[in-house]
Amino acid sequence: MDVIARLGSTIQIKGEVTSREALVIAGKVEGTINLEGHALTLEPGGRLDANIIAQTIVIAGTVKGSLTAEARIVVEETASIEGALSAPAISLAEGATVSGKIDTGDRKKSGLSLAS
Repeated sequence: MDVIARLGSTIQIKGEVTSREALVIAGKVEGTINLEGHALTLEPGGRLDANIIAQTIVIAGTVKGSLTAEARIVVEETASIEGALSAPAISLAEGATVSGKIDTGDRKKSGLSLAS
């Protein structure tokens, strides 16, 4: 059974959030968020002033900080991001606002080499 933790819209956290389960945030977090191997979802109206590491990151709220995903980052139409995004796959919906560096360059190299 997959467990998903939820921080409601009235919750505000300052500091380090570490979890070994998926997390949905509707409130505000300032600091760092580490969910290696698990997903983070920021709902519309949610705010993160944080550096984030997760398996998958889905943003529909406001973020100021760096986002690093092991698999993918999904930026929804209601999102506003100021900071660096790094993941093998990044999708940006029309209407989203992103200001910062986007890096998809850390994709795993295939075992194929070019013929001489």
